[in-house]
Amino acid sequence: MTRRAAGLVAGSVVAVRTTAPSVALTFDDGPEPGGTDRVLAALADAGATATFFVLLTRVRRHRGLLDEVLAGGHEVALHGADHRAVPEVPPAELAGALQAAREQLEDVAGREVRWYRPPYGRQSLRTWREVTAAGLTPVLWGPTTWDWKDVPQAERLAKAQQGVAPGAIVLAHDGFAGADDLAFDGPGPVLDRGELIGRVLAGYAERGLTARSFGEVLAAGSAVREARFTG
Repeated sequence: MTRRAAGLVAGSVVAVRTTAPSVALTFDDGPEPGGTDRVLAALADAGATATFFVLLTRVRRHRGLLDEVLAGGHEVALHGADHRAVPEVPPAELAGALQAAREQLEDVAGREVRWYRPPYGRQSLRTWREVTAAGLTPVLWGPTTWDWKDVPQAERLAKAQQGVAPGAIVLAHDGFAGADDLAFDGPGPVLDRGELIGRVLAGYAERGLTARSFGEVLAAGSAVREARFTG
């Protein structure tokens, strides 16, 4: 359930108010071989940039792919130390874990990490407060690519165009979290993530839109915030 908390001034960023013809393209659950590398190639072909919300469990296993993300001029943000839904993490553990995860990612990436996306988009008012106390800004999304679903590619492409407008935050994935990431969502869909993103970007270009990282889009506008708490 989405609700607006009385008296809450800030919230999670759900879009950017801007007149620039760009959308913020974001990827979750990587880095992952066979996913991140193909996505990076599609972005390079289109001259696009994106924000990668990474899992530390994946970064430890695929450090080289994180280096490729950074070398490609993309932005790195935190998706979590693992893929557990944060409302289910014991409060005493979550407070220290978020700060530690941010610091670890900054050490590996060699740059400041500002943005955070809760796994599954799930958060409570308590966890939102822990995230902001760790110096992170929660970033959710609007349009999605349905690339975590086992559906025909045509449905993913159509879904990726719904609600797209300047300043929209688009959710995509360059990987699929598994048991090693403390996610238990069954088998991932079979798809070429690079081919999907290439076609999504082509569709945006037909509408006069470019894809940029969240930080770049935000720099040309202002954040639209909502208090979305799903528990």
